[in-house]
Amino acid sequence: MIAIRALEEKIQSEGQVFAGNVLKVSSFLNQQIDTAFLLEMGKEIARLYEGSGVNKILTVEASGIAIAVAAAFYMGVPVVFAKKGDAKNLSSDRFCAEVRSFTKGTVNVISVDRAYIKKEDKLLLIDDFLADGNALKGLLNIAAEAGAEVVGAAIAIEKGFQKGGDAIRSEGVRVESLAIIDKMTDTEILFRPQD
Repeated sequence: MIAIRALEEKIQSEGQVFAGNVLKVSSFLNQQIDTAFLLEMGKEIARLYEGSGVNKILTVEASGIAIAVAAAFYMGVPVVFAKKGDAKNLSSDRFCAEVRSFTKGTVNVISVDRAYIKKEDKLLLIDDFLADGNALKGLLNIAAEAGAEVVGAAIAIEKGFQKGGDAIRSEGVRVESLAIIDKMTDTEILFRPQD
């Protein structure tokens, strides 16, 4: 709970709200990274999923990678990240899904080489933000295509008012968000109380 309260305080003091329900936390999470704070968030995710049997973390490039690595460090598991777009160094033998970016308003194809996710894997999905749930849905599709088990998802910041988290939870997926924002305006950010 200390990490959760600290994250809420950091969002309040350093976060910036922009038009269209965009929250900028680039000063500590996804452009400039406060590494000590990131490790505390990773430790909290590891605590939340302790004993769940996770053997691999799956995320999307680029902003999800840092928090996934922090959690993986404490869980002692590798991180696999879905790459966006196409590149010459990508295998043609890969799992793919389409994902709409909330902040950019674009659709990307994300992919993971089939060598990195197996049907015996127990995956924890991690991302920095959860808004409409499109990134998580893409990762869930990749996991399903691989036949891997999804143990749950861990999110740094969930925009609860956008209902993506509710939609994912209604599909039976455990979603643990370190901070859930219920209301966000130019002048205030209100958080959902957590146990």
